[in-house]
Amino acid sequence: MSTVDTAAAPDVADPAPPVLSKSRRNLVFATILLGMLMAALDQTIVSTALPTIVADLGGAGHMAWVVTSYLLAEAIASAVVGKFGDMFGRKSIFQISAVVFVGGSALAGFSTDMVFLIVARAVQGLGAGGLMVTAMALIADVIPLRERGKYQGAMGAVFGVTTVLGPTLGGLFTDHLSWRWCFYVNVPIAVVMIAMAAAFVPKVRSAVRPVIDYMGLVFVAVGTSLLILALEWGGDDYAWDSPTILGMFAGSAVALALFVIVERRAAEPILPMWLFANPVFTVCSILSFIVGFAMLGAMTFLPTYLQYVDGDSATMSGYRTLPMVAGMLFTSILSGSVVSRTGRYKAFPIGGTAVMALGLYLMSTMGSGTSVWLESVYMLVFGLGLGLAMQVLTIAVQNTVPYAQLGAATSGVTFFRTVGSTFGTAIFGTLFTNHSTPLLAAAYAETGIDPAAVASPGALHELPDELIAPIVQAYADSINFVFFWTVPIAALGFLVAWFLKERPLHDAARGRAADMGEGFAAPDPAPSQERLARMVADVMHRERRTVYDEVYRSAASASALDRAGTWALRQVYMRQVAGAEATVPRIAAAHRLPPQVLVPVFLQAVKDGYLEVESGRLRMTGRGIAEFERFITAWQHWLDRRLDDWDITDPQDRAVFNGAVKRLARDIAEQESFADGDPKPKAATEVESAA
Repeated sequence: MSTVDTAAAPDVADPAPPVLSKSRRNLVFATILLGMLMAALDQTIVSTALPTIVADLGGAGHMAWVVTSYLLAEAIASAVVGKFGDMFGRKSIFQISAVVFVGGSALAGFSTDMVFLIVARAVQGLGAGGLMVTAMALIADVIPLRERGKYQGAMGAVFGVTTVLGPTLGGLFTDHLSWRWCFYVNVPIAVVMIAMAAAFVPKVRSAVRPVIDYMGLVFVAVGTSLLILALEWGGDDYAWDSPTILGMFAGSAVALALFVIVERRAAEPILPMWLFANPVFTVCSILSFIVGFAMLGAMTFLPTYLQYVDGDSATMSGYRTLPMVAGMLFTSILSGSVVSRTGRYKAFPIGGTAVMALGLYLMSTMGSGTSVWLESVYMLVFGLGLGLAMQVLTIAVQNTVPYAQLGAATSGVTFFRTVGSTFGTAIFGTLFTNHSTPLLAAAYAETGIDPAAVASPGALHELPDELIAPIVQAYADSINFVFFWTVPIAALGFLVAWFLKERPLHDAARGRAADMGEGFAAPDPAPSQERLARMVADVMHRERRTVYDEVYRSAASASALDRAGTWALRQVYMRQVAGAEATVPRIAAAHRLPPQVLVPVFLQAVKDGYLEVESGRLRMTGRGIAEFERFITAWQHWLDRRLDDWDITDPQDRAVFNGAVKRLARDIAEQESFADGDPKPKAATEVESAA
């Protein structure tokens, strides 16, 4: 079988997206969603299980690394995996990432000591970073731009859902099965996901060969890991002035300095240093770091407090953190909605960091005598502050950086949030361990209780309350100490937020303000054009009732084709640029129409000289391609009107932006096929009528 001749089709830089039916797209999306769900869930699922894990495996001083190793590996993987997908195909990288993730999950479940578990969690994190990044890229590969807005919204909602589900599921597994099921549960889901990916995800590879900044990756990984290790081990495993800790600090400083030097010279740096010349990026990066610092640190240690001090089960401690999560989700959605409507965003990080600081202070006053309701209010206040502060930071950056820096700046801000999460968890762990060690030693001596006999919260609270009161108080004082010393970090964020410059929010960015994925997801190194495409997809989703009629009227005003003929032309064009067969039976099958209904329309297009038939296959003539270019031009005019409020003064940046808009117009026109299940198949109806 010979392939369709595409010589008459216009050249494109990348392969055209595959032609998929709606049912096939939904199967691909379900596969991607499973991957995102698992990767996001494992950020928080262990928080309620940590006290039991420590009681089982020992190594209380390394407890925070169970979370930190996952987050750090996820951030490192996300920096390069997207480029591997461009090189080797995103389907392959998605499947490899899933295998790595499930392997890490199995190893974590089999862990026999804390070090083994930490290493297994790092392997999990590498797979999770790959799943998240390739999932977003696959959405761009298989979902037409006109439909991408609703899919992007569903992807963003995953992060909000897993923030609620993670601690709750972790508690349920710990109480009713084993903490190991927090990891085992991934294995059957991943196996199903890998099989679905093999069956349904198409193979797509970018025509552009990316350059990977390996040296930058090594230096940032080494520098960050040494710094976190030094902060974690200092004062616990080693004295702060010991050669080991001082050597780690020195090694970290050298590695991070080399990272800066490498990034200034790299062709495609992980974190371009010139971004820091933009004050908005610098302010948002600091705020993103602080928000990540407070959020994951608190989510990790609140269940520990609730289990050891209040005597809650692992499951109940997951439920008890819901006020914080609910507050965070509520103000994230609220702030996104308000920013989307008003275009104003500066007040949110200012108010959010202030409320965060208040919430942390209130939580530092909790004790064994604090009522459940009052503790819930304190957690709610903290969550409200987090949601206000975190949602708008990427939008502020996207609204102010030059277009060419859009992808790097957005990824940079989310990278700082992830790094902040790793530091927050590590420093929370250091403060807790350093403060609790002498207090617990004194409490055990006072009560005469063997520490090994009450290693788990459940075992501790089986003893009489009056006997364990000194131990409970030691845990309360230690965790309160952690929250209290985090208040200045949030206060620093409050001061920094005042330096955020507010500029009028352009229309294309408004839809992204309500996308929770921007606030919760792992770093996504998508290029500027893909960022712009996501914004355009949101605009198209918001205006879906009018956009297609508007564009059609614009193109049809200078066209001799009626709407049915235009629809037929698009079917052939789309398949021709994708290298697929364009035959009447195939087109009819894609739209669930009898072939005889479509034959008259395509015959008329052939008669008018827009199409020609070769060996039973339809292909466009030069006249047909010229006619189709009218629709590309119409889409470009529509995009120009929606994007004309972008403030781009640099001529070179304007040229890059205009080129991206032109490419988007071509992509939309090619994908505008009214495929199976289209919510508005007027053209197909007119084809039937024309027959």
